[in-house]
This record gives sequence, C-alpha cells and structure tokens, in this order.
Amino acid sequence: MTTTLRFVFDPSAPGTDPDLVVASRELAAALVETAPSGCEVRAIIPGDAADDTLTAQGVTAADRLPVGSAAAAALWRRGLRAGAGDGLIHSATLAAPLVRHDRVHDHDQTVVTLWDVRPWDHPDEVSRADAAWARAMLRRAVRHADAVVVPTHELAHRVAELEPLGDRIRVIAGAPEGALRVPTDEVGRRRDLDVPEGYVLLSGSAAASARLRTGFEAVATSGRDTAVVVIDAPEGQEPAIAELAAAAGLPERRLHVRGHLEAPDRAAVLAGAVAFLAPSDARTYPWRTLDALRLGVPVVAADSATHREVLLDGAAYAAGDAGSLGEELAATLASTAAVERLGVLAADRGRAFSWVGAAERVWQLHAEL
Repeated sequence: MTTTLRFVFDPSAPGTDPDLVVASRELAAALVETAPSGCEVRAIIPGDAADDTLTAQGVTAADRLPVGSAAAAALWRRGLRAGAGDGLIHSATLAAPLVRHDRVHDHDQTVVTLWDVRPWDHPDEVSRADAAWARAMLRRAVRHADAVVVPTHELAHRVAELEPLGDRIRVIAGAPEGALRVPTDEVGRRRDLDVPEGYVLLSGSAAASARLRTGFEAVATSGRDTAVVVIDAPEGQEPAIAELAAAAGLPERRLHVRGHLEAPDRAAVLAGAVAFLAPSDARTYPWRTLDALRLGVPVVAADSATHREVLLDGAAYAAGDAGSLGEELAATLASTAAVERLGVLAADRGRAFSWVGAAERVWQLHAEL
C-alpha cells in the first residue's frame, strides 16, 4: 500500500513572497528525493496554476483544485476545503485546508509552516490583507493543524506566545536555494547589473526603514569609503531607499539599489561583496544571510537570538545600533586575514543547512504524527 503525502503549492497565496515560492519548490523536490519506501508525493495546486508548476521538482502527479488561487485562499480562511480533499497534507506556508479531520481513525494530517511573525510584530512591513490572512490562518491552525513548523527555536517561542499550540510547534530550518552557486560569468553579470566591485551588501526594503537605515548608518560611520549594494528592493522603492541612505550620511554616489534577483545573478552579487551586513534583530528567517553563508561571504550581524541560533560562529556580531555595527564592520574590513577567516567560518556554518535534511525531518514528523 502506498502512502501519499500531498504537498500544497500555491505561489500566489497571500504573503507568499519569492523566497517562500523557492522554499516550497526546494522542499517539494527534497521530499521526492527522500521519500521512504512505499511513499509518494503529490501536489495540491490551485486551478489557475500552470501545468508544469512542480514537474521540475520531480512531483509528477497533482490534484488540481476546482478554484483558482484567490478563491482557494478565501475558502481556506473560512474553513472550507476548496476541493483539497484529505489525507496527509503538508504546506511550506500557511496556505492549506485547515479544517476538522480525524488523525487517529482516518489517519488524516495537516501540517503548515510559519516563517516569520511580521504580521504580528511588524504589521507595517506587510500589506493589511496579507497580515489579516496570516493571523486568521494561524488561528485556524490552533484549531485544526496537527503541527505548525517554524524555522527557529526563537520563532517557536514567539509563536507559542501568540497562540496556544503547545507541543504542536516543530522546528525545521530552511536552506539556501540549490541553484545558488557562483556562476562562471560572475564579473559579466555584475557588470550587466551595473554594480561596482568590492561593496558592502544589504538586503531590504523601504518598509523595513528603521533596520535599513541602521545598516546605512553603520557603513557611513565605519570610516570606510565603501559602496553599498541593496538587493530585494521592491520595484519603485529606489527613491525612498536613496532618501534613507542620504539621511544616514551615505551619499548617493555610493548607493546601488537592485530588486529581487534570480539565483545566478544573486550569487554573482554576493560573490562581489566584501561583507554582508545583517542589521535586523527581527525574528524573520534570514534568507539572504543564509545565502551569504552558503557562498562564504563574511557576515557582520546584529547580535540577536535569531542570528545567534542560525549563524552560530559563522558571523561577527555587534550590538544592533549603528555605531557598534559600524565599528565591527570597520574592524573586519581592516584586515585581509580577518575577512578571509570570517569567510571560512561562514562557509563552514552554511554547510549545516540543506533541503534534504529538512525533508527528512518532515517525513519523520508525519511518521510521528
């Protein structure tokens, strides 16, 4: 008898940014690769998804919902199945049919994933609709989820404060994208993206203005005439980010703002950085910092519980204020030996994260349930 794990994949679900789309694809592929004997993976996809939505990840069978993504999200929020059926269901986001089911007698299971708590802690950084949907779905998870997966123990503590989930909270870390490798044409890619050589790299948007400004101030106070490249900026936010930089004392000539980059371009930009600066002390999962670890880019990070848990000794830490971060950045960049040592530590820590390891833990979780 074959056991089927049905994996929800809806790239248009509320709050699903490009990083979560990639995470879902990577986890789906790893679940197929690590499926125990007698187990298979099928996809649950909205009715308006492309036919090849997950075929590249090795998921060869899919159950298509009778409704599109927007309708499915609305129906799931109201507690309706939207045609998803039952069985073993796993979602790498909160998008799932969180409805009443019988795990004991019918062996039905539903597991969802929460990657950050911005809708609760930093609602100004997400749209009101996405924040409301996330809060509603977590309340549904309290009633109907067999487990809620989070990527860090720090986030598990925070989610436990938000909702009474008890021992249903499980920690399974995510990993960098499998395609994130420095391309052979990295120099040409950076030239096409019009970024200089040797810069401090930041990731963020104007919505997280306080933390982005802290990063700019840290570079400005470091005493080094270093260019700054910002990636992952939503389209149209370049002027707002430039204003933040100017207010922090960073002249426009040293600032280069780019949007979301696909893996090859992102790897090329990471490879050209002298350091990755992570000024955020939020509980969000630090995807770009993991990317830096994977590629052995020196990381200077705000000293936070999340960074300590994820990065361990793979980064140089400083208090989250701009002055402390600037001092640590200056100390790191002042010595070639320090830069090289920090890069080696980053790469060593980066090897701890893999989607295969995450998938193995997901299979173990469903077996335990």
